[in-house]
Formats: sequence, structure tokens, C-alpha cells
Amino acid sequence: MKWTRVKDWLIGAAGMVLVLGIVVVILWWVVSDPADAGGAVPVPSPTMGAERQPGTKPPADLGGDEVWLADLALDAGTVVAAGSTLRDVRAVGQDVVAGPDGLDAARLVVDATVPFGVVADDLGNGTVVRAADSGQAVVIRTVEVLGRELQVTATGTVEVEAGRLVMVPRSIDIGGPDFLSGAVAAVVRGLVTIEHDIEGLPEGLVLQNVAVQDDGFRANLQGENVKLVP
Repeated sequence: MKWTRVKDWLIGAAGMVLVLGIVVVILWWVVSDPADAGGAVPVPSPTMGAERQPGTKPPADLGGDEVWLADLALDAGTVVAAGSTLRDVRAVGQDVVAGPDGLDAARLVVDATVPFGVVADDLGNGTVVRAADSGQAVVIRTVEVLGRELQVTATGTVEVEAGRLVMVPRSIDIGGPDFLSGAVAAVVRGLVTIEHDIEGLPEGLVLQNVAVQDDGFRANLQGENVKLVP
């Protein structure tokens, strides 16, 4: 009786080993390649390569009289255009096409410094704009209130609003008692508020960020499908 059980167990074990061996052979056949195949060649799916990544290869409709550049960088110490001045300009374009119709960039990023003097000119002659503590900016100008001239010092944080460089004063000082400064603040606030459009750059660029530096406002602008040269 015991021998019969042992015999049955051996037959079952041998069957399991045989089945496992067949499974291993099948798996090896599936995951491996013939020795001379040189590696598996992936079969492209219907969607593979359907969307061209910008900057990786020329567009399919590139004309014979057009030139494609994967990327293009420009550095300039000073740029003067549209009556405005920018300093320390860094522009990086991606997927740029040059042809009879001009120069176009699928993507463009520009970093530039707007000098304090350019912004001060917006507010009027004699206005001074400079950096303040904690990343803020200061506007100092002389204004006329009730027939009297007052020197106003306004301090505030610079932000981006609707694509413009904006500084709305958080504190206004006219050099007198606090109650007097508070009464005059509402009258002169608009005269010391900065609302500056950065000019001289291609259309399609939108101001994203701005920071106050010792020499001006450092601006970051970005855009898509920007025409660099009309």
C-alpha cells in the first residue's frame, strides 16, 4: 500500500517537472530572439510619431526656400526699439523657421532688464525709481497738491498684472505726520503707481515674471508662434 502511494507520488512529481519544463521553454522562446536577429525591432503603433516634438526635427511642410533651426539663442547687452531700452537681453527660440515670409519661432523665451530710468520716464520728469529692501521698489517724485509741491516716496511690491509690470504703493510718505500722509495718500496714489508695458519686443510675448534688481526690473517673457522678423 505504501509502495503504491510512493509510486503515485513519483508519477505526479514527474508530471509536474515535465509541465514546468515545457512552460520554461515557451517563456524562453517568447522573450528571446534568434542569435542572428540583431535584437528586436519595435513595431510602431498607429500613434507613434504622430505628433512632432518641437525642436526635434524639421516640420513636414518645410519649403524648399526655408531654413529650419532646432534652436536659436541671442545675447545682447543693450536693445533699443520702439523708443525703449532693454539691458542684458537673453532670447532663446525653439523650432525656428526662416524664409521669404520672415523668421518665426514656435517657442520663444526672453529675459531682459528694464532700466529704472525707462519706468521713471513713464511717471514724469524728475521721478526716481530704485530698488528697496525685501525685493520691493521705491518711487520718488514731486507732485502738486492744493497748490503746494510735495515730495512723495512710495514703496511697494512689483507684480505682473494683465501682462504689465505693476507696482501699487503699499506705503506712501510725504515727510510729515502720519495722519497727514494718510490723508494725502489717496490723492497722490495714482501719481506714484507704476503700470509699465515692456516695448521693443516681438508681438506674442507675454510677461510672466518680474523681479527687482539693483539696476532695474528683471523680466521674463514667453510666447508661442512668435514672428521674430516680419
